[in-house]
Amino acid sequence: MGKNRIKKICVIDGQGGGIGSTVIRKIKERFEEKIEILALGTNAIATAQMLKAGANRGASGVNAIVHTVINNEVDFIIGTVGIIMPHAMMGELTIEMAEAIAISPAKKILIPLTQENIEIVGLTYIPLPHLVDELIEAHSEDFK
Repeated sequence: MGKNRIKKICVIDGQGGGIGSTVIRKIKERFEEKIEILALGTNAIATAQMLKAGANRGASGVNAIVHTVINNEVDFIIGTVGIIMPHAMMGELTIEMAEAIAISPAKKILIPLTQENIEIVGLTYIPLPHLVDELIEAHSEDFK
């Protein structure tokens, strides 16, 4: 991860891709083309929405997610906490996806939103756009 190499940020989302799209739009606003964003969707609709939001490249499904997070030089993985939980996103997040994301050498930056029967104690519940702003502020130096 040399200083002069463009950082690769992998955004993972499922269902309609709304959360991933919000993340991508805000990162692109802040960093423009100084970083590469890979959109990985658990389905084609999520990937298409993230590509519309400005991702540089995108792919869908189990193999695409597993291959990208394990074999590519991805610096960061961004998504909700559900991306490391098998069967999250109404079952779209497979065991293979969750395991690959969890063991990937990339730094995971997780947004504390979940539709699962999970409660993360000690968090202040604030709207998604504010969480994404916080994510970008906290990691803006890392993304350079």
